Amino acid sequence: MSIGITGEHWALAASVHGFAGRNIAVRGAEHEPFRAALAAQGLLGLHLPEEYGGQGGGLTELSVALEALGEHCTPGSHLPTALASAIISRGGSAHGLLPALADGTLTAAVALPGGFRAASPDAPAARPAPDTAPGTAGPGASAPGPPAGDAARPERLLTALGPPDAGLVVLPLADGRWAALDRADCVTEPLEGVDPTRPLTAVAARSVPVGRVLDGVTAELVSALAVVLLGAEACGVAAWAVTTAAEYAKVRVQFGRPIGQFQGVKHRCAAMLVALEQARAAVWDAARALDAAAPHVSGPLTAGPHVSGPGGARGENTAAPAGTSAGEAALAVAAAGVLAADAAVRCAADAIQVLGGIGYTYEHDAHLYYRRALSLRALSGDPGEWAERAAVLAAAGVRRAMEPDLPAEAEPFRREIRAAVASLAAEEPLTRLARFASEGWLMPHLPEPWGRAASPLEQVVIHQEFRAAGVRRPNLAIAAWAVPSIVRYGTPEQRERFLPKTFTTEITWCQLFSEPGAGSDLASLSTRAVRVEGGWSLSGQKTWNSLAQYAHWGICLARTDPDAPKHEGITYFLVDMSSPGVTVRPLKEINGDEIFNEVFLDDVFVPDDLVVGEVGQGWKVARDTLSHERVALGDSWGPGSQHTDMVKLIGRLGGPQALRPAALEQAGQLWAEGQAISALGLRVTLSQLSGGDPGTASSVRKLLGMRHSQAVSEFCWSIDPASPYWNRMVLATRAFTIGGGTTEIQLNIIAERALGLPRDP
Repeated sequence: MSIGITGEHWALAASVHGFAGRNIAVRGAEHEPFRAALAAQGLLGLHLPEEYGGQGGGLTELSVALEALGEHCTPGSHLPTALASAIISRGGSAHGLLPALADGTLTAAVALPGGFRAASPDAPAARPAPDTAPGTAGPGASAPGPPAGDAARPERLLTALGPPDAGLVVLPLADGRWAALDRADCVTEPLEGVDPTRPLTAVAARSVPVGRVLDGVTAELVSALAVVLLGAEACGVAAWAVTTAAEYAKVRVQFGRPIGQFQGVKHRCAAMLVALEQARAAVWDAARALDAAAPHVSGPLTAGPHVSGPGGARGENTAAPAGTSAGEAALAVAAAGVLAADAAVRCAADAIQVLGGIGYTYEHDAHLYYRRALSLRALSGDPGEWAERAAVLAAAGVRRAMEPDLPAEAEPFRREIRAAVASLAAEEPLTRLARFASEGWLMPHLPEPWGRAASPLEQVVIHQEFRAAGVRRPNLAIAAWAVPSIVRYGTPEQRERFLPKTFTTEITWCQLFSEPGAGSDLASLSTRAVRVEGGWSLSGQKTWNSLAQYAHWGICLARTDPDAPKHEGITYFLVDMSSPGVTVRPLKEINGDEIFNEVFLDDVFVPDDLVVGEVGQGWKVARDTLSHERVALGDSWGPGSQHTDMVKLIGRLGGPQALRPAALEQAGQLWAEGQAISALGLRVTLSQLSGGDPGTASSVRKLLGMRHSQAVSEFCWSIDPASPYWNRMVLATRAFTIGGGTTEIQLNIIAERALGLPRDP
């Protein structure tokens, strides 16, 4: 995938990649070799209104293009120029500068409030020019004195992204306001940064001409726009690193096989992809939030109680205009600030590690991407400070809605569904349950009569309307994995016998798949099924069987042909748990619960009519069941183990001020990760609604969700170790990265299916 998830965005990304591949060479590039070509393609003004020479898009479109350019480590000042125009377009003044920025005749440098500071010179402050704008008085910016052009310099130089010869400089004034100044009105000095392809400049204002103060622009707004655009390029850097490492791992042979077969290398590459997808989700969400919160020409981005941004004081308050979504946008930006640039650094460093010695040479481009990633992280602001900001915003009650914008064609059946839900809400519980089953509300994506044959769009509306009405549908637990496989592979008689009573919870299910010697390597199972008159006799031991002590029926895998290859000769059975020869022994878990069990099958008779699918083809049916298991686990990370629960606990303990700074930063990191996981889920939904393939997002979300649950529980226990609830959850969540496929197996799946790395022989 990419930051964009629509067909139009994919086409834009492909076009930019094609252009960059034909025109951009990173090595030996000076500052501006491609600016005119980029402008001619309309890429510098993607986000600007057409009246100012732009393409009429938004930050999302610009982010899609910048990600693609980031994959080519594009040199020059295109990024600060686009950032400057984004700032000015929201500044309420100086819009006459926008056409020249869009067509490339004017380049820009931007001082970034979250970035590092240039060294302060010892010389006294310069005085402003006589035509300084009224009302800009302040130390070193507008006090009366000699005109600009004398030898004196301002006391403080700020680090700006962009070349020293940029025609325009966007920077803060001493009184907190921002201005867009001509180079002649500034002091500029070149800075040597870690990235040789991207110039930096030390800047300060000499004088401020009338009309160049950007009304309404704040450090917060500049930081927000910078985090999104720098984050988009960071995603491109990370994407290059992931692709380069994976492709090298496929062909580099050591010890007689490609290094991509070694689990250490495979997991490193998969972890890089996971970090990339999480960063993409965060940047995408921040871009769309800023697009929604502020039109092209608008007032400042402000939010509720929060720190002012990287470098700001903890707990500083900024009032949010009533009726705006500025707080939401600020929270989305904070998550991107935590995750995006840091992911680029991690991925670029890991790419060098996978490349080995060749990656550390000057001849390979890997070091250029690592340098770019380091520079982006430094300029975006400390991820730890962004994390603090996210924590304080969340603790103040700010929430990021993750609801899809649905097309107009959803409204006719929304009305129908809303009426049906209202009717269901009025029923007695048993009658309501019967209607859930008979009307297909429990698994609406299934074909009729078991579901409603609901399209992805209808499924979203059904979910929204049930939630809005407060009508809860029963949790089918293991049945949610078994039912789709019975619908797809079962006989009509099996469907009629089992599904209606399953939907009314009269029949409960367990899964008899794993064995002591066959957990993640399920195809190594040894339970035998021997042909007898009228059916099969099953013998073997199953383990880790959730809720088996309560189940009426079990879905069971057994080997019917011991001479067949590993993944063949397996058959899928439905086992009556009350049958003679079935013994269930609960296993006490580390938290004291008894959810898991071991099940012994001693010559258990299963008739032929309880075989699902063809004899010997059970692995195909099992893979269908496992796919539903992984989806279900990815949708629910376990009770009490989400980032929202963490914030509730922080509130009960006295709020952010009750936490140590390190704990506040950790809480913000966890919030950003949880919010990005939610954004990944929304991206999957939107991809499905548009008929696209969500790619690796579902697998990545499941993996992240399981680890996130554990991290949240561990953190909550660490700040409230006397809580019986968190004492239990810190133990219970240890199972999350084991059940449904261990973290290691999930990383193998991602590496092999998404990156094409070779399977272990």
